[in-house]
Amino acid sequence: MVKVREDHPIHADGSVDLELWLERLQEQVEVKDIDTVRQACLYAKELKDEAEPSDDSWENTDSYLTGLEMAQILIELNQDQDALVAAILYRSVREKRTALEDIRRRFGPVIASLIEGVLQMAAIGSRQNPRRENVLGQSGNPLDNVRKMLVSMIDDVRVVLIKIAERTCAIRGVKEGSRKKRYLVAREVFDVYAPLAHRLGIGHIKWELEDLSFRYLKPNDYKQIAKLLDEKRLDRQQFIEDSVNLLNSELDNVNIDGEVMGRAKHIYSIWRKMQNKNIDFNQVYDIRAVRILVPEIRDCYTVLGIVHGLWRNIPHEFDDYIASPKPNGYRSLHTAVFGPSGKVLEIQIRTYSMHEEAELGVCAHWLYKGTDTQSQSSSYEDKIAWLRQVLEWTEDLGDSEEFSEVISGDITHDRVYVFTPEGHVVDMPVGSTPVDFAYRVHTEVGHRCRGAKVNGRIMPLTRQLKTGDQVEILTANTEHPRRDWLNPNLGFITSARSRAKVQHWFKLQDKDKNAAAGKKIIDREFRRLALENAEMNFELMAESVNHRSAEDMYAALGAGDIRLSQIINAAQQQVETDHYDEQLVLELPGNTTKAQTLYDGIKIRGVGNLLTSVAPCCKPVPGDPIIGYITKSRGVSIHREDCTNAFQLRQHESERIVEVSWGEDSESTYPVDIFVEAFDRSGLLRDLMMVLANESVNLVAANTHSDKKSNVAQLTLTIEISRLELLGKVMDKINQIPNVTDVHRQRSGL
Repeated sequence: MVKVREDHPIHADGSVDLELWLERLQEQVEVKDIDTVRQACLYAKELKDEAEPSDDSWENTDSYLTGLEMAQILIELNQDQDALVAAILYRSVREKRTALEDIRRRFGPVIASLIEGVLQMAAIGSRQNPRRENVLGQSGNPLDNVRKMLVSMIDDVRVVLIKIAERTCAIRGVKEGSRKKRYLVAREVFDVYAPLAHRLGIGHIKWELEDLSFRYLKPNDYKQIAKLLDEKRLDRQQFIEDSVNLLNSELDNVNIDGEVMGRAKHIYSIWRKMQNKNIDFNQVYDIRAVRILVPEIRDCYTVLGIVHGLWRNIPHEFDDYIASPKPNGYRSLHTAVFGPSGKVLEIQIRTYSMHEEAELGVCAHWLYKGTDTQSQSSSYEDKIAWLRQVLEWTEDLGDSEEFSEVISGDITHDRVYVFTPEGHVVDMPVGSTPVDFAYRVHTEVGHRCRGAKVNGRIMPLTRQLKTGDQVEILTANTEHPRRDWLNPNLGFITSARSRAKVQHWFKLQDKDKNAAAGKKIIDREFRRLALENAEMNFELMAESVNHRSAEDMYAALGAGDIRLSQIINAAQQQVETDHYDEQLVLELPGNTTKAQTLYDGIKIRGVGNLLTSVAPCCKPVPGDPIIGYITKSRGVSIHREDCTNAFQLRQHESERIVEVSWGEDSESTYPVDIFVEAFDRSGLLRDLMMVLANESVNLVAANTHSDKKSNVAQLTLTIEISRLELLGKVMDKINQIPNVTDVHRQRSGL
């Protein structure tokens, strides 16, 4: 388990002296309200004393001591009070000793938000084998999805720093754990958090995470290098002391107020260099290393000249990271020389500020949102912008071409990253639904999908997924996708890949069944749109959608090869005439609505400019078969051909009937009555209005009636519609509202 650091103040019984710890805390960082920090510590201790450790902990963790240890790491990273309080309380929330809402109530929304962000990142830990290839059929390195997910999840760098602190405690504390536990924690830390610390420029954390992970992932290699280092430790220490003394005297001679120190070489770094360069231990130049800190940049190059004057430099072992910084903002001069007695010595030269940046990275100057903290350098802020820091993960992550394309294309903004129940990360387009996810997992899972749990709760299949969601698909025994999934108005599928798989399934079914199903769909839609009595040429309609016959069109619709909206558009175009010379503009007298004044696309054959108006009895919309009736004072009244009033006018005043057609302006809107029947409930009308608002449809009038005995509500809504396709879409959306049993176009005047 995690132990209290030796430099922490402790009582005789081994417990932490909290007051002394808080006193030292105030000496190390600026704290606005020490009482808040004290309350967080006492609350975490109280929660720990009340409950047994959770199975969620890495190895019998003391959440209180872990919180203090995490806070101490963040103190070293110059973090603010909010980050420290969130770190102290995080494990208590993670181990479900308290709820996030309780934290929000006691310590405020900022602390709760930080903890919530770290909890989201914690889901990464459920991956059992991050190196597993082709998870869920995905190509490339599966770690890429983890990295990209982090980019889209995190908008406050403090969240990442708290998580890195927590994982640092985990890798320290897992020493007494089982071999499997040590391996799993080390694998996760090595693959995700050590590279992340590197990209943020937090050098000392990065080295510790890499060395401890390497110790558990390759214990034999670790012990071998540690033994080689220990064998030559005394000789190396004497060599470093002699080199440091000589360099200090040279700095004094040129009046540079610098600092020279020996630099420890990390075991993983030595092993990696041996592997990359295929050399043995004796050929690693920087086992003996010195770091020189100076006040100004010009001093760096002055010292470099002194070093090369003292000792002969080794060719091809010089790097100027001041002129060309590393992607994470790291700056320094690196050189290797044949030092005293001809032994190889690596020397790093940097300013004090560069050293602070190298050790603390993004923490040195980060400009937090909503705070008054000011960056010391706007250019530095540009270099370490959070998104770039994460997107530019390179050398330590084993780049893939796929990830490079993601960076250059900036795809991270239009992807979401969700988890399978096993913890694998799956990337999907923004707007994806559980059905899309099911087909992403496996085609058969998609076909059998009947429901979904998102974050443990059953959700509609039309629910759009968000980054960090964990999705579990509920399946049926039979492989049978639903035809409704192909209706874009209903929102079950947004991915072209998923749609193609559903269409392919229906293609494999019997053509006669598809044709019957397609004809049933068309008949139902025409009834809803009140077009069933219209004289439609279905053979011509089939030709419009590139099929040889109506039967082929029905089969294609049943198989999902064409969409219903294409057929509705073909039906509308069939009744439109585009070759009339006269286009009339409606000018109705008196009070008119916007929809009424937009009837400027009606064409009247063989008649000069006349006023037009839509008959209130049947209210035709573009695409409906229509006729015109010349009134005595209101110009031409436009009726549907199957309107009963129009039928009587044909019988008694046929000389006033004129041939009319819809014009080309499809953006004009027209009032249409739709009938909705539903089991009455509170909020029903609100939900209807929400659908109309989301589709930008204007409501002109509404008439409602509720039968208390049967608890059935009947509503007639007059809405403004531009085309039949939009009318069908609106009715589809309304039909999805809970309790709605029927929705169709009101066939007034029939």
